[in-house]
Amino acid sequence: MAMGLIGNIPACFQIGRMRTHPAGFPIITNLPRAESKIQSLAHEIVAGLQAHTDLYPSPPISAKDLDKALAAYTDTADAATELQAKAEHATATKDEALQTLVDDMKMILRYAENATHFDDASLKFLGWGGRHVRTSLQAPGQTRSLEAPRQGEGWIFLDWKEPDDGGKVAAYKVRRREEGSENWVDVGTAIETEITLSGQPSSQRFEFHVLAINKAGEGEASNGVLAVL
Repeated sequence: MAMGLIGNIPACFQIGRMRTHPAGFPIITNLPRAESKIQSLAHEIVAGLQAHTDLYPSPPISAKDLDKALAAYTDTADAATELQAKAEHATATKDEALQTLVDDMKMILRYAENATHFDDASLKFLGWGGRHVRTSLQAPGQTRSLEAPRQGEGWIFLDWKEPDDGGKVAAYKVRRREEGSENWVDVGTAIETEITLSGQPSSQRFEFHVLAINKAGEGEASNGVLAVL
């Protein structure tokens, strides 16, 4: 019975492809997975079949045929290794050429920037643009429309609107002072435009206000709200 080849290797040696030989022989399925170990085992099988014909007079695949399959694999493996080496060399050559191209482009664009004094309109002829001045972060504007819609003994709920100008807000700082005092005390920080302050002194009249803050500084304080908690 003719036996099929898969990739020039007998089907009975294809790992996981068959569990029974076409002739009805059971197949060992725990062959090594590393190609080098498969190749080494194949050499040993060929040598063993050739040296011990008395033990293995009629193998399903002759030592000669297995040796041919081994030789076919070795040739294709060598060819693949050679092609891989060529591909790696080609990639390295490509990367080197790309770096040279990039370096040349940078030199030309630096020259063009200096020659045109970074003029956008002139540099656009080269598909380029002038340097844009980095704008520094500004402090936020004034927090708006502070209200105290709910309050109780020792607590108060405040909400407000974000500034409509200035830099991006990172957080809000809430402060209070006793009515008539000039000294403001920090009592909370919020990420959203609302906060519930608890643990506040009772039976005292306080004024609250809110400031938007970021790394550049503080914005102008909001309007104040008066409350007796």
